[in-house]
Amino acid sequence: MSLSSSSAAWSRRTGPLKRVLQGLTLALLGVAGSAHAQTHPFGSHHEAYHASTLRVSAGQAAADSATASFYWQWKSRYVEAGCQPDEVRIRASTGDGAHVVSEGQGYGMLIAVMMAGQDAQAQAIFDGLHRYNRRHPSQNNPDLMAWAQDASCNDVLDHDSATDGDLDIAYALLLAHEQWGSGGAIDYASEATRVLDAIAASNVNPTTKLVNLGDWAKWPDDPTYYYATRSSDWMLGHFRSFIGRAGTDWSRVLSAHQTLIETMQNSHASSTGLLPDFVINTHTTPRPAAANFLEAPHDGRYSWNAARVPWRLGIDAAISGDARSREAVGRISRWIRGKTRGNPSSIRAGYYLDGRAIESYSDMVFIAPFAVAATADSGGQAWLDSLWSHIVAAAPVEDYYGDTVKLLAMLCVSRNWMTP
Repeated sequence: MSLSSSSAAWSRRTGPLKRVLQGLTLALLGVAGSAHAQTHPFGSHHEAYHASTLRVSAGQAAADSATASFYWQWKSRYVEAGCQPDEVRIRASTGDGAHVVSEGQGYGMLIAVMMAGQDAQAQAIFDGLHRYNRRHPSQNNPDLMAWAQDASCNDVLDHDSATDGDLDIAYALLLAHEQWGSGGAIDYASEATRVLDAIAASNVNPTTKLVNLGDWAKWPDDPTYYYATRSSDWMLGHFRSFIGRAGTDWSRVLSAHQTLIETMQNSHASSTGLLPDFVINTHTTPRPAAANFLEAPHDGRYSWNAARVPWRLGIDAAISGDARSREAVGRISRWIRGKTRGNPSSIRAGYYLDGRAIESYSDMVFIAPFAVAATADSGGQAWLDSLWSHIVAAAPVEDYYGDTVKLLAMLCVSRNWMTP
């Protein structure tokens, strides 16, 4: 069966379900559908991945089908109305009092803009997420988002920003301009510039050119946090797409992060390539953070933050083909496929930088990103196929973090990722 005929058959099977879910979502969210046509609908694969990037052997039609199918499950679980009639939010329910986090809002915007054409409500969801974000400004820089709200939409947990959420928000706004243009109700290009200017002012360390932990990490309040950074915020593909845009010299930002990745891998994880959740002392001799530096006992290890690194580095390597990015993520991919002997079920929830497992259990947050890394691993075809089969077969974990990272990884591996 050809790609086009396979896609058509899948669409006939799932079309009625999609229409029901779209109707229910509209009724629940109270937002109107958009009349703007998308430029790059889901499944068009307009983004040219580098020639060296591996494809799943299941085929493009099957990869699209699996990604779209999981999207509808994800949407039904996590996309919900905000507290104003034109708002949309992503239900994160992190357990620390936060019902919504800026990270989740950024993820939701990325997903919505890339699912346009598959979901007729994609732009309405995107716009609702953006309106919610704008109504929750950081107390330090109002062009950034306060990172956490409770179920009643009250800002909680310090009312300041987290760098990763705003980076994804800015990137998603650039994608929205590419997807729908900026002549409608929201000027996406202008909004992207506004956020990028704020990130440059409040989230890029002027000395190191590394992104910080949030707009609260100021000098001289606490030099330890001022010269610290989170590895999961090292979004090389974002920085590459920001070059020539607002705020700062993004080429220097990209290079600074690639250099830090090389330093950390060579000095602290030569046998694995793994990166720690947090790096401190970035202005002199960078090193992994100590236990409980900011979040948990494993802040200086490959844990719940750094688990996203193979996705962030992998998608840049897959699309740009950049030799430094390919080498960095290739080291990680080669190590994990050797560590597990090619069995995704053997991936564990966190590792010391020398490769010893932290936990005895597995988790999708740690599994899915390795599939993105595998696409840039020249010897990883069988490993990629095993990972993809495992991810597709796995039932939704009904956890915002695991399910959302899984969907984002599937968008990358299925070649539905976008760059502006």
